[in-house]
Amino acid sequence: MRKLAALIVLLALIGLASAQVQVRWFVGLGAGTDEPTIAAQQAIVDAYNASQSDIRVVLEIVDNDQAYDVLATQIAAGNAPDIVGPVGIRGRSAFPGAWRDLSDLIAAASYDLSDFDPALVDFYRIEGEGQLGIPFAVFPSYMTYNVALFDEAGLPYPPSRYGEPYVTVDGETVPWDLDALRDLAMLQTVDANGNDATMASFDPNNIVQWGFGAMWTDIRGRLTMFGAGNFVDVDGNAVIPEHWADGAQWLHDAMWRDHFHPNGPYGSSALLGNGNWFESGNLAMAHTHLWYQACCMFALQDEWALAAMPAASDGSITAKLHADTFAITSMSRNPEAAFEVLTHLLSPEVAGRLAAIYGGMPARLSLQDAYLDDFGASVFPERDVDWSVVSDSLSFPDNPNHEEGMPAFREAEALYNAFMQRLENVADFDVAGELATLRAELQLLFDTAR
Repeated sequence: MRKLAALIVLLALIGLASAQVQVRWFVGLGAGTDEPTIAAQQAIVDAYNASQSDIRVVLEIVDNDQAYDVLATQIAAGNAPDIVGPVGIRGRSAFPGAWRDLSDLIAAASYDLSDFDPALVDFYRIEGEGQLGIPFAVFPSYMTYNVALFDEAGLPYPPSRYGEPYVTVDGETVPWDLDALRDLAMLQTVDANGNDATMASFDPNNIVQWGFGAMWTDIRGRLTMFGAGNFVDVDGNAVIPEHWADGAQWLHDAMWRDHFHPNGPYGSSALLGNGNWFESGNLAMAHTHLWYQACCMFALQDEWALAAMPAASDGSITAKLHADTFAITSMSRNPEAAFEVLTHLLSPEVAGRLAAIYGGMPARLSLQDAYLDDFGASVFPERDVDWSVVSDSLSFPDNPNHEEGMPAFREAEALYNAFMQRLENVADFDVAGELATLRAELQLLFDTAR
């Protein structure tokens, strides 16, 4: 009798397992593969599986070094997972056409998006592809400035709120835009004799302090200050957006004519921290992301504060964004079940835990104040930092994003990186002519990749 009872229980369990819909969750394109995060992710999966009997989530964690090849092989074999994430824009762009438009699933579930900044929801709405994600974890960008250098120069700080003007040292109120940034940055660029970049006696060959720098990003990232864009249009043709052409000239002038932005030789020098410009203490203002605050500027202690991004010439503001989400693959055999799991991962209770596991700021508005309070208390316990500009910057993401894909992406990246290297290192660089060459080279590459 006991054997019969045990057999009945076993058969019931087998029947329950076979009735469950399996949802495979692939982790590896971004965070989540290092040892401390694995058990925490598995605990979330185990709790979800125990909470209901309709769906069984299977966690697949692949080391980041192999994850791209493994996922590509799975997709090619028709064995793609259901959910992939956390995945950033760059990771998503590596697999064009692999992601499902979530619009119908969002509508069918009447999924509430009101806890997200509308601009951030639109950030995941890709022309020709649809709503490829729902906001999860974000790393906003903004201006970080060296308070000590401003105090030493007797210059007013840049504004900490979007929409506020800049008040100059003469008391004049001007829009906080790229012109104001240039003027302020030149005053903060100083040679070894104490002359700033506005003075006729300034020596550009002996600079010891710079006014502004866009750090640790490629040319597409730097050009977002002038507006969002890409080097490819919706038809797959190579383009140089006009505002990016203007921006590239602005950057070259900033390095080689006005001298307030580090050029190639200066930028890699020990004077500027061998690439970590802001932490060197010799850069007055930098365009940085939230992750930079957490990793790379502890040497400055309390000598920094945060400010808003300046407006471009047309009045628009762009604060480029690094962001992670969870995507459903277009090959998922169970998209409705996958969406149910995805929304569980994005729920207020779980999203905050996952964002902490991965080291990101929750995209949910309701979670951000607590996150920033905890972030400040844990990373800079001696500081009383006004973090409001961090969350405010989420209203101005670059869409298209500076990490969006393009045909033959790695080869295209090599071309525009070579352009940026020459712009940084050649004083008489012909920006307009070289951009025309870049567009022609990209077009040949894109045509070959069709």
